[in-house]
Amino acid sequence: MSLELLSLENIQEIARQYGYWAVFIGIALENTGIPIPGETITIVGGFLAGSGELDYWLVLAVTIAGAVIGDNFGYWIGRAGGWPLLVKVGTFFRVPVNKIEEARDKFRKNAAQAVFFGRFVTLLRIFAGPMAGIARMPYPSFFLCNLGGATVWAAIIVSASYFLGRLFPLHEVVESIARFGLFALLVVGAWLVLAFAIDKIENRKTATR
Repeated sequence: MSLELLSLENIQEIARQYGYWAVFIGIALENTGIPIPGETITIVGGFLAGSGELDYWLVLAVTIAGAVIGDNFGYWIGRAGGWPLLVKVGTFFRVPVNKIEEARDKFRKNAAQAVFFGRFVTLLRIFAGPMAGIARMPYPSFFLCNLGGATVWAAIIVSASYFLGRLFPLHEVVESIARFGLFALLVVGAWLVLAFAIDKIENRKTATR
């Protein structure tokens, strides 16, 4: 897919042409695990609602529905065949299987938080569903965390783009929300590094006893 096709102007045109379907399909595909700019499409939907071209409540509803359905597809894809694929990818990059298993187990321990709060982090939003399936997170727990996270995330993103769109041009709205996503990614990265360091220290203490 070309960069031109992914330009903000083209995304806005697609949202104008296909309306709620564009928002629904965009965020559903992203949450399935396909790296397309679903969040940007959602922001454009909220922006168009702010300008009166779309209805705020319908944009919010299709965003929640798309996020929930997309993550469910991602979950079952990950559960059905995600683990062998992950091992193959890890082997290609020379990552030992035991390290991949450790990463899977760590995700499993924090699966609820990852699925709920992962909505606010670009990479986690794309991979949380498939990873939850690979980690065999119980489906009822996944569904509740998925629904709760999708609702909170959609309400914040759609509302922010709706109100900011009345004050600022679209590109500034997208940039502002993207900065928030980058900050969230940095926070998650720092938390993972800290958790890894603490785990290493605890393992060393256990080994010396």
